[in-house]
Amino acid sequence: MKFLRNPEVRRMLLLELLFSALMIFIGFRSGRETGYLLMLVSSLLIAANLFFTFRRYRNIARLTEEMEDVLHKERFSPISAYEEGELSILRTQIHKMNKKMEEQQGALLNEKIYLSESLADISHQIRTPLTALNLTCDLLLEERLETGRRKSLVKEQMKLLDQIDWLISALLKMAKLDANTAKMMREKVHVRTLLQRAVEPLAIAMDVKDQALVIRQEGEESYFGDLNWSAEALLNILKNCMEHTPVGGTLTISVSENVLFTEIVIEDNGPGIHKEDLPHLFERFYKGKSSGQTSVGIGLALSRMIITQQGGTLKAENRPSGGAGFTIRFYKGRAES
Repeated sequence: MKFLRNPEVRRMLLLELLFSALMIFIGFRSGRETGYLLMLVSSLLIAANLFFTFRRYRNIARLTEEMEDVLHKERFSPISAYEEGELSILRTQIHKMNKKMEEQQGALLNEKIYLSESLADISHQIRTPLTALNLTCDLLLEERLETGRRKSLVKEQMKLLDQIDWLISALLKMAKLDANTAKMMREKVHVRTLLQRAVEPLAIAMDVKDQALVIRQEGEESYFGDLNWSAEALLNILKNCMEHTPVGGTLTISVSENVLFTEIVIEDNGPGIHKEDLPHLFERFYKGKSSGQTSVGIGLALSRMIITQQGGTLKAENRPSGGAGFTIRFYKGRAES
């Protein structure tokens, strides 16, 4: 019997034998019948105790074997159930730990898959402008290339380099937000200042496309957040609206404030968002049906990450009168606390 190797079991059995021997001795001193009766009762009690002890240690050994499977095998087998109170509690706790390890293993696997897919997307997005740069370099090496054509190719190279620079910068910002290492201020942000900073980089591009910008703001609306990060988020949204607005179109920014939140609504009069694209609009590297060739699908995803980390929300929808609309809300109590 392997369970007899346990010192605790041996000490318990020794005490039972000594106590039974003492009681049997006292019983025979009182009378032969009493002595034999005590001998029978003691034997039965010792045998019953050994039987239940054997069962308990057998269940513990089985539980140990199952834990070995959990520790040394990739699969997570269910832990057997036992009737004893202590073992039942232990079994429940181990089962919880088992399920938690299984969930963590699944989460790690999903993260590996996501990382692999993200790296593939990043390499693809960077490879595209790099390939175009190689082609333009080959063309520039031609000796008989006209001056006008050469200038055009150099401008194209500059655009491609700006695209690569923006892509790497956006990916680094998303990595910081994912790792919670981005330092976001909690200070009072005036929406008027925020809009000026977000609109300024797009002024020339909107002027080239003859697009108008209408800002509807009556008061001095504000919220608590980070001005620089918020300007980055608004810039990406405005850039997306500008790209999908036709020549001569209009972009409208409406600002309002109440006791609960500060709201910024950005609308355009373009073709709107396809119904199939709406559920995936803020996913990384997702490109909608109307996306341009230079689109990489991370601008809106970055905007949503920035806004949500400041306690806000970002929603996209189609306007009833046509065009797309983006609603940003910065909630008062959540951000200020």
